[in-house]
Amino acid sequence: MDQLLRFVGLNPDLLLYGNSLHDWGFALGFGLTTFVVLMFVRRQLATRTRRLVGRELPPGVRLLLVLVRRTKFLPLLAISLATGSKYLDLPSRAEKAMSGLIVVMVAVQFGLWLSAAVRFYLEEQSSHSRDGRSQTMVTIVQFVANVAIWAFVLLLALDNLGFQVKALLTGLGIGGIAVALAVQNVLGDLLASVSIALDKPFEVGDTLVLEGGYTGAVEAIGIKSTRLRSVSGEQIVVSNAELTKARIRNYGRIAERRLVFRFTLAFNTPAAQLADVPAIVRAAVVARPEARFERAHVLTLGPTGFDVEAVLAVPGSDYAVYLGAVQAVNVAIAAELEHRGIQFSTLPPR
Repeated sequence: MDQLLRFVGLNPDLLLYGNSLHDWGFALGFGLTTFVVLMFVRRQLATRTRRLVGRELPPGVRLLLVLVRRTKFLPLLAISLATGSKYLDLPSRAEKAMSGLIVVMVAVQFGLWLSAAVRFYLEEQSSHSRDGRSQTMVTIVQFVANVAIWAFVLLLALDNLGFQVKALLTGLGIGGIAVALAVQNVLGDLLASVSIALDKPFEVGDTLVLEGGYTGAVEAIGIKSTRLRSVSGEQIVVSNAELTKARIRNYGRIAERRLVFRFTLAFNTPAAQLADVPAIVRAAVVARPEARFERAHVLTLGPTGFDVEAVLAVPGSDYAVYLGAVQAVNVAIAAELEHRGIQFSTLPPR
């Protein structure tokens, strides 16, 4: 090292900030060597982790791979600076600044790791869920977690850079009250979005009927509002705070759609044919594979004829399938009654 310094025309014993150029050269050499070695190890680990993508691995191993991929050069640089500075006798002020810089770089990397770990945990939980609300929950909870994580990193960095964090927090607390009062609606919507993500009253794709007669399919659940697409095509935007307070009819959660329907037969229907009507209804429903028969009876002798009541069910929430099944059953019943000469009542109700 001394020969190299003399070769470039520098005196190895020349002092710079209390350390000779000889010491500075050794510190720089060890720091650069440490940084190059760590970068090489990082690159090798990243290459190996890419080869493991797509394989079935335990959650702990997959989390470790995610953290390796999220490792930046900042912590490696911090370790290199810490290694090189061990060979120097720096003034207290410079040493404090160096320590603060190292802590800030490590804190930023820690924030990246923690954010990646939170997202990994949320995605793991949502992957085991059988509903479609997982992505919404991941987005909202990840947003709130990131705000908390980076606020902590920022305060830690300011504290190590010499700022009075306690005084800053006091000022932010007083100012935060004023800001909270000014944006209380926005904060209310944000908290409501977290409530929707955790309580899961509906999901993207569900058809909702809201108070006021608004009906639409959920397109997106955001931080502040939820967007629905109505049957007529326009988009309906509702704040999350309003949704958490409103009564909602969620047709997306229907396990099956049931229909109770009635029709009236003429007074001159023979008793023998009247007794066959429940079987006719049953046959019409059973013929549809997507429908399930529940019951059919000649219920009452009404003012206009014999009232027949029947119940069928169509599993699932698909409204088009439900309407198709109901239409097919109605046509089949009408065709069979016409074939047998059984007439519907044409008398007006009294």
